[in-house]
Amino acid sequence: MLRFVLKRCLLGLFLAFIVLTLIFLSLHMVPGDPAEIILTGEGGGAASPEALAKVRTELGLDQSLWTQYVNYLSGIVSGDLGSSFRDNSAVTAAVAERLPRTLELVAVAVLLALVIGIPLGSLAARRGGVIDAAINLVTSTGISVPVYVIGTVLVLVFSLKLGWFPAGGYRAAEADFAGHLQRVLLPALALSFGIISVVSRMTRSAVLEVIGQDYVRTAKAIGLSRPTVFRKHVLRGSLNPVVTVVGLQVGTLLGSTVLVERIFNWPGLSGLLVEAVLQRDYPVVQGIVIVISVIFILINIIVDISYGMLDPRVRTS
Repeated sequence: MLRFVLKRCLLGLFLAFIVLTLIFLSLHMVPGDPAEIILTGEGGGAASPEALAKVRTELGLDQSLWTQYVNYLSGIVSGDLGSSFRDNSAVTAAVAERLPRTLELVAVAVLLALVIGIPLGSLAARRGGVIDAAINLVTSTGISVPVYVIGTVLVLVFSLKLGWFPAGGYRAAEADFAGHLQRVLLPALALSFGIISVVSRMTRSAVLEVIGQDYVRTAKAIGLSRPTVFRKHVLRGSLNPVVTVVGLQVGTLLGSTVLVERIFNWPGLSGLLVEAVLQRDYPVVQGIVIVISVIFILINIIVDISYGMLDPRVRTS
């Protein structure tokens, strides 16, 4: 198992290196001079050559591409993501302030997907008939409807009509835990609606495949009760593809937070990314993309390790 974990970690480091290199090259292929953007903004005014040269020196843009690349990697390793073009603030501090809020939304959404999706898929596979058809209809709707439509409907029903939850905003958990919980549930539910459907369908397919295996029939033949057989043999054997699909869906969830945070006025990382793109604040955009990419790679490593723990056969691959 230790060899399996080390192999996956080394592969993750290699992927992170490739991603960071591509981000660096992509940033330098973007048209426009960052020094001109800092001095003139989008107004198009003229800046003196002396002022442009001074800003380029401060940003290190007068150095060779290789030197900039080495400094870029060194800064990332040391936790320095650069400074914002807009107000010269540290990108690392801005990301560190907003990242936990976005991760909280994603974590709650994944938890809701597992708590709701796995029982739904198991119920559909075990019962069949009308129950299976009804759950299939619900999951088809969840996959088909865009997240911004779901978010809007949730606000309309549960906030404006019923008044059970605030329509949006943010409140720190340490200041008001109940208010924080009220404000996180609706956006997390909107975010999780699609992945609940995916988890439910994957669970149903996996259960139907595992339930016909020889070891399941053997467990029934030796007198184990149906709930025990399902819990200890069928469900556990069905979790591998579910864990995989959840890990893959986290990337989709991170992308969907852009719309959800806008709808519910949640001050997360995606909102900062949109603002930085509109203001052409390239260091902030670069820093956020780096953080999201590294998180996605880490999640895939965790999924691979979890997969190996659930199924010993994977460790030999």
